[in-house]
Amino acid sequence: MGKRFTLYVVLAMLLGIAAGSICHALIDSEIARASLSGHFSLVTDAFLRLIKMIIAPLVFSTLSVGIARMQDTRSLGRVGLRSMLWFMVASLVSLSLGLVMVNLIAPGSGLHLPLPPADAASAASATTLSVHDFMIHLVPRSFAEAMANNEILQIVVFSVFFGVALGQLGQRAAHLTDLIEQLSHVMLKVTGFVMLAAPVAVFAAITATIMNEGLGVLVNYGRFLGGFFLALILLWCALLAMGFLFIRGRVWRLIPFVREPVLLAFSTASSEAAYPKTLEQLGRFGVSERISSFVLPLGYSFNLDGSTMYCTFATLFIAQAYGIHLAFSQQVTMLLLLMITSKGMAGVPRASLVVIAAMLGHFGIPEAGLLLVLAVDHVLDMGRSATNVWGNCVATAVVAAWEGELGPDHVET
Repeated sequence: MGKRFTLYVVLAMLLGIAAGSICHALIDSEIARASLSGHFSLVTDAFLRLIKMIIAPLVFSTLSVGIARMQDTRSLGRVGLRSMLWFMVASLVSLSLGLVMVNLIAPGSGLHLPLPPADAASAASATTLSVHDFMIHLVPRSFAEAMANNEILQIVVFSVFFGVALGQLGQRAAHLTDLIEQLSHVMLKVTGFVMLAAPVAVFAAITATIMNEGLGVLVNYGRFLGGFFLALILLWCALLAMGFLFIRGRVWRLIPFVREPVLLAFSTASSEAAYPKTLEQLGRFGVSERISSFVLPLGYSFNLDGSTMYCTFATLFIAQAYGIHLAFSQQVTMLLLLMITSKGMAGVPRASLVVIAAMLGHFGIPEAGLLLVLAVDHVLDMGRSATNVWGNCVATAVVAAWEGELGPDHVET
């Protein structure tokens, strides 16, 4: 099914571009466009809700069992430490590359926009982001609440405690461990059913976006879009090179295995939508279940490489648009701040806007400048969501290799 699925998704994207362009050209009224695109969005929203329905029980079941199957807590600590070490290095590479590319290309330097009034409206509130709030948010008040709200990071915290307890109880909890493992297999089967609707959801998402914005929005922001996607390509190459250092030539074999989740993330602009498929494909690549079930959900909270790069790129683009020069020391400070504040971003569309708003306020850049990137944010989110998935796939494969748990892959027909 793998190659057919990829073909269906690509065809759905092309048909969506064509249908959206036709509707945009034929329908003059913006109100009518918004109304019609709303109907298409219903399909996409329903699909994303189906995906979110799967994620919480899937993360809990696979992660709890994976930890319970580990030989001892030292093994758990080693895997966690190695994962976080990789995440920090990958984040540093992402932020630095974004910083270098936006300075070289300078996509906002030709806009020469006047500074807006001090009380101009912003697109997101920076006050929602603080270290204190993040630390409080890290620990769930209730497991049921975390499951209901699909809070991946909170589910991870609870699952770690639960899995360690299962492992410590050994044979006394063996039946419960087996039962939860069966739950994970059931949820993966449910994932297969949900994925049958993916091409339809992709078509609806692309059609709605192009219908509202038109292809012209890509031309008007060509330098910004082109520069950012070029930076993403370079980031992909950098992550590929980093992966090659640890798993050698097998990193090239990883690409065909993850093309489906990457395409899904790109077309829906949501890393979260690709989570179940990513977990499945990493297993086929040879990553052991105990490693993928631990590293992947952790990566969805701490290793969003595409979104991390976007934070530096978009912030400096807005500064350039207003003619605000940030010294090298200020840019380094921004990089270090983003190393912290970008962690815990949800793998859902537009979550990075809150982080960018915080950076704008901190460095005296007009927060209203966030409106500059909103017009093309969905297109940009497609690229960074796909990059998030790719980065987490490389990270999981590398950690598995470190642990000696990267087995032979299973070639799809």
